[in-house]
Amino acid sequence: MYFSLDQAVQAITAIGQRLDASGLAAATSGNYSARLADGRIAITVSGRHKGRLNAKDVMVVDGQGNPLEDQRPSAETALHTLLYRLYPHVTGVLHVHSVASTTLSRHLGTAGEIVLQGYEMLKAFPGASTHETEMRIPVFENSQDIPIMAETVARRLRELPAVSAYLIKGHGAYGWGKDLEEAERVIEALEHLLLCEIEALRLAGANT
Repeated sequence: MYFSLDQAVQAITAIGQRLDASGLAAATSGNYSARLADGRIAITVSGRHKGRLNAKDVMVVDGQGNPLEDQRPSAETALHTLLYRLYPHVTGVLHVHSVASTTLSRHLGTAGEIVLQGYEMLKAFPGASTHETEMRIPVFENSQDIPIMAETVARRLRELPAVSAYLIKGHGAYGWGKDLEEAERVIEALEHLLLCEIEALRLAGANT
């Protein structure tokens, strides 16, 4: 589904409110975007609280992330635009600094990925039809050099065509989909599964 600018603004604003209510949009963290029908990208501007977004808090950039209006887009715009270039079907990308993704990526991401398997919730991810599957979520080192990080992410994702999310150590999660609704489902399912992994670790520690 491709959006008009008005549709993208409305969808992004509504998602910001829902993610904030779910505890997935603390302070001014995160950034959200949608691909428009003409190929431009609507993306949240830098430094806005995602639970209080309005039309002025969503701006337009071109496919390379260059601003098309006099506002400053998210510092991580390049991490959004690379996903649109890699996946032609994707029209929605969400990034959150959730507690589970931020914490678990630091402690279980030493091998460059977190493996999720056996969970019913895996069926919330695009392409998964059974809990009897394994989902490998890539984990990348954090960096303030976003263009270099984007190159690293792109190289890895080219090897994983079916993936719909990744983590950045100590930073958070990216999730995407054929529309913003699917991207939101990916983010919510991923957060649920990471919380399950944290609880499993806690229980295992309590029983040792």
